[in-house]
Amino acid sequence: MPSSQTYQVLQQVFGHTSFRPLQSEAVDATLEGRDLLMILPTGGGKSLCYQLPALLKEGVTVVISPLLALMHDQVRALKLQGISAEMISSMQSREEIAEIVQRLRCGEIRLLYVAPERFSAHGFIDLLKSLSVATFVVDEAHCVSEWGHEFREEYRKLHLLKTHFPNVPITAFTATATPQVESDIVRQLSLTEPLILRGSVYRDNLLIRAEPRQGDGKVQLLKFLERFRGESGIVYTFTRNESERIALFLQKEGMKAMAYHAGLPTEVRNRAYHAFVHDEVEVIVATVAFGMGIDKSNIRYVVHTSMPKTLENYYQEIGRAGRDGLPSETLLLYSATDAAQRASLIDGLEEGAYKQSAYDKLEKMVGFCRSEGCRHRQLADYFGESMQACGTKCDNCMQGDVEKEDITEASRKLLSAIYRTGQSFGKNYIIDLLRGSSHQKIIQLRHHELSVYGIGKEFSKVQWDVVVERLMELGALQRGEYRNLVLTPIGVEVLKGQRAVEIRADRLQVQKRPSKRVETPEVVDFDQKVFEHLRAVRKRLADREEVPAYIIFSDKTLKEMAMKRPTTKEQMLKISGVGHVKFERYGDIFIETIKEIEHDNM
Repeated sequence: MPSSQTYQVLQQVFGHTSFRPLQSEAVDATLEGRDLLMILPTGGGKSLCYQLPALLKEGVTVVISPLLALMHDQVRALKLQGISAEMISSMQSREEIAEIVQRLRCGEIRLLYVAPERFSAHGFIDLLKSLSVATFVVDEAHCVSEWGHEFREEYRKLHLLKTHFPNVPITAFTATATPQVESDIVRQLSLTEPLILRGSVYRDNLLIRAEPRQGDGKVQLLKFLERFRGESGIVYTFTRNESERIALFLQKEGMKAMAYHAGLPTEVRNRAYHAFVHDEVEVIVATVAFGMGIDKSNIRYVVHTSMPKTLENYYQEIGRAGRDGLPSETLLLYSATDAAQRASLIDGLEEGAYKQSAYDKLEKMVGFCRSEGCRHRQLADYFGESMQACGTKCDNCMQGDVEKEDITEASRKLLSAIYRTGQSFGKNYIIDLLRGSSHQKIIQLRHHELSVYGIGKEFSKVQWDVVVERLMELGALQRGEYRNLVLTPIGVEVLKGQRAVEIRADRLQVQKRPSKRVETPEVVDFDQKVFEHLRAVRKRLADREEVPAYIIFSDKTLKEMAMKRPTTKEQMLKISGVGHVKFERYGDIFIETIKEIEHDNM
């Protein structure tokens, strides 16, 4: 149970009157000196779980984070809250680093941010040994696991933390970890009897959509973005060239857009990043090189113009939308060529468990795209969590009455082909057999003599792919040890004609009427004009202080101001996100603005 002192810091420094789910347990564990692994969705409030204890524990809290831009933003935000925080990076001069080291030795710094590579730098571990280190914080901890979607070799060196600092607790944080990755993080970091806190995967402020890409997808993209004019968003592309082409396309359509990818000069990337976090451009069109841990809370949408490699990548990337808790949307455009491109990359890997895992993850990603079930539920299942269908927060749940196609007969043909070939072959071989291919292997094995040979020519290869996916979704098929298709008891029932199989008609490109358009409900519990006034004031302050606007106050905080219209210090301090330090800096300015608006409306 958090102490009164903990709640005092929570309110006065961070501007919150209560903890969000699991935060109090994490704070208590850190203050007690326990090792901790916390898996919490983006926007769930992970940072507070180590920033608050850092103010109450003796010594410096060392935060290990993979991105310089993220560390820079977080340090600036902490300083605006009156917290003594610094970072050490390769971008700083020797003089700057020497000054920070001197302040560390004098005990003046509460939070020190470093990249994992810093632990390979000469003398850094010795420096830490000379200090009083309160806690090590490993952010984006999934990077330590080779089973994670963003494995980084430099994170592996962090196993040295327990070797050199056996009595210093480690707290590890990530937004994405399957049960396998969770176990690997504990092992790689040598966590000692850690408290493991896993928050719900479900983000109820995110509306998730996925639809087949038509052509290059530009028409679909533009139609989606038209509803978000003036709002911040990210468009993810698969290639660098596509990033630049789509950015140019959006610019020609009158949108403030910039490209971002690893092939651009550092200066250009930094300019794009700065413009985005300072609300000077609406849209960043990027490869996955952009955005990991980006500290920008008011991103209203994330679009993928092609399919991500894995559901971990996808979940991490859509998690950048709506970190302030306000309604936000995601759109995934996909096609069969996406899956083929991703598979070709996996084909080039060495044989082994990692390659097998990559194929399995790709299959789950493809299944997610084409699935008829609740998308939030599928994400939860993937990360080991059970939940009911969301009902209103994904396109599938909001479809209503959608036309179905009976594919029982096609399913029985497919299952029969699998059974008659000994359940020993993969999807492509079975589809070739059904479509009457004269492939050499089919002839050699004399499978062209089977009764199932050529009985499926009415479907294209893509349509048979969809039938396989549907049977996998229904639990009628599963993968064997060598990616061979194997019937389950449900599959046997389908084969015997004891169970019917239906599929959404549009998945087989035989949809007879358009599905009902999904509308997003508007949030109307605050005054939009007052919000715009407050946002303009925030922008002026941010420009003056050369910081991103959301560091002053988040959109969520401004909307609460617009709804409650505080005109006194007492009222303002009750607004979520307004602590004493921020009130001293900005409170009177916003109170005066609200008073002026009230006077003008009299």
